[in-house]
Amino acid sequence: MVEKKLIGVDLGGTTIKFAILTADGDIQQKWSIETNVLADGQMIIPDIVDSINHHLKMYEMTADQFSGIGLGSPGTINFKEGTIKGAYNLNWTNSVYPVRDIEKGTGIPVTIENDANVAALGERWKGAGNNADDVVFVTLGTGVGGGIIANGNILHGASGAAGEIGHVTVEPDGFLCTCGKRGCLETIASATGIVHVARDRASEYAGDSELKAMLDDGQDISAKDVFDLAKKNDDLASIVADYVCDSLGFALANVANSLNPKYVVIGGGVSAAGDFLLDKVNKAMRVNEFATIKDSTELRLASLGNGAGVIGAASLIKMK
Repeated sequence: MVEKKLIGVDLGGTTIKFAILTADGDIQQKWSIETNVLADGQMIIPDIVDSINHHLKMYEMTADQFSGIGLGSPGTINFKEGTIKGAYNLNWTNSVYPVRDIEKGTGIPVTIENDANVAALGERWKGAGNNADDVVFVTLGTGVGGGIIANGNILHGASGAAGEIGHVTVEPDGFLCTCGKRGCLETIASATGIVHVARDRASEYAGDSELKAMLDDGQDISAKDVFDLAKKNDDLASIVADYVCDSLGFALANVANSLNPKYVVIGGGVSAAGDFLLDKVNKAMRVNEFATIKDSTELRLASLGNGAGVIGAASLIKMK
């Protein structure tokens, strides 16, 4: 008997990524389309249906060859009703019905999950999480997101807000966060937070620094610029990188102390700083970890890149 295949869909504000995978999680085909957020995002679900049907026809495949479609999406998910609302980057203010509508349009069962959680599941299944039962995933991008897998299951919490690692407080009187409180990890360790920290520190810095010169010249800088200069021992950039990594290590140590995962995995654009980032964060984690955690929890860099979302979405089907 031929084992049925999986479809993973990673729904983002600018792009929708698709993949057809084997039951073992190996990608066989992948493609993407632009996310049409016009008209309150009303075309997004029909576009997903049309794209899946078009590609199945192109690959000469039929719905009965698939065990399911997994969809990772931003927004608040009602798992019982199969609805999503509050996905503001998709213009989904009110509830939409992806499970009902995609199943009807494709004839394939659909499972949905939060986009940060599916990235965590992807890294756990086929990436740095090494298929362990207990994995914490943190993604450092425009914001800081997270997903927690405990005993092989995603933690959702009482209202679906578990895993909001970006809103762990690391500096009680720190920068104001978009969530309304101060000192969230996101205000320091996200790509935008790192730039904010650099500008703040530069205003009080009087030494010799290329980063200081760039900021004083009115140039736009990025988190990558900060870490690239820190790797070259630029003094101001090193001060910023140390503060960011110490803050991240402090937050992740406390998450690890609470959950004792096998792996803590760092992904997202900022993680491109690689071992330079990893080593600094690991050092800060170890300073703040309980002894047993030091011996049993390992910090790793994510390995799947943009593929984590579709792989993790597909893995939802295996978990049903």
